[in-house]
Amino acid sequence: LLTCSMLAKFICPAALVVCSSLLPLSAAFHAVATHKPIIRTHLMSSWDDFSYDDDDELLDSGVDADFKAADENDDPVAKAMAGQALDAPEVYWDGEPMDVPVGSQLELSEENVQGVLAACRQEIGTMFGYQAENRGVGITGGVDYVDLDGPTVVVHLKGRFWHQRPTVLTRVGAYLMGRIPEIVDVVVEDEYELTDEANDAAILD
Repeated sequence: LLTCSMLAKFICPAALVVCSSLLPLSAAFHAVATHKPIIRTHLMSSWDDFSYDDDDELLDSGVDADFKAADENDDPVAKAMAGQALDAPEVYWDGEPMDVPVGSQLELSEENVQGVLAACRQEIGTMFGYQAENRGVGITGGVDYVDLDGPTVVVHLKGRFWHQRPTVLTRVGAYLMGRIPEIVDVVVEDEYELTDEANDAAILD
């Protein structure tokens, strides 16, 4: 009688490839015959090696020497405590935020734009440095109203953002236009504000 080891010497590699390719079919046949489900193992990518970069030079740019950034994975309290060392971006408007739902039909006016922008700073607050928790991990960006140029709103981006600045402008623009439909565009005062260079050079006030 031939043993398995003896058979292996005579089976050509091509036959092994064919047999291996038929394994899923044989497993499926076995599952039908025995009424047992096929259990497959899916390999998932691991985040075990993901870590926060404590040596971020951009994070240290313009920061007071006493500032110690929190880790991205720290709890909100730790982030907020670290963020207390940095001032929030200054807001040059003292009115109340106009927290209205998207689809509202507010009239286009400076007061309404300012009010909706104030609500925007809160609604998408994770993009900005108005909250101590965000400043604790180095986010100090802010947005200011500059002017109304007809139906176009002009704003100013300042500080450091984690998101790309064009993305921040797009989110702000969508928020404003979704509540003041007469607005046709939201732009920055200077195109330089949308560059990575502007973000890298931002001084953390």
